[in-house]
Amino acid sequence: MRKFSIAAAACAAVLATPVMAAEAPVIVKIPRLTVEAAEKLAQGAMESCRKQGIQIGVTVVDRSGDAMVVLRDTLAPRVTLEVSRQKAYTAVNFNASTSAMSDRFTQPFSVGKVDGLVFSAGGVPIQAAGNIVGAVGVSGAATGEQDEACAIDGIKKIEFELETAAL
Repeated sequence: MRKFSIAAAACAAVLATPVMAAEAPVIVKIPRLTVEAAEKLAQGAMESCRKQGIQIGVTVVDRSGDAMVVLRDTLAPRVTLEVSRQKAYTAVNFNASTSAMSDRFTQPFSVGKVDGLVFSAGGVPIQAAGNIVGAVGVSGAATGEQDEACAIDGIKKIEFELETAAL
């Protein structure tokens, strides 16, 4: 019985000891979208809109919101580049489609007034194995819903790779 008490006390002492800082990792592995995947996605979004007769600008950003691929179709206005970048930047920073946030930040001093954020449809986050790896923004269609549909079609071009990514 005495041996059991000593063993129980030893176990309790071990379990009560705080985790040492040395056991915590000193680096974090961060999943990244490859430039090849970003290019394939952007081309897919552009192809989808072209099939509908729509000329767009499309931007794919990494998880930090920095542009990886930027394309503007032949007849798409120049402004589509900046708007697509802002949509992608907003989607990656909020990890949500911009269409889901279109009426969320309407107060005069809300986050929606921060330069560089756009809360109209057309920005979609890109996820792999439960991690955000970037976002795509599309601009140039008659409606934000059309922009978003093209962005989603672009993501579908790399959907299998995203779903089977081992992180």
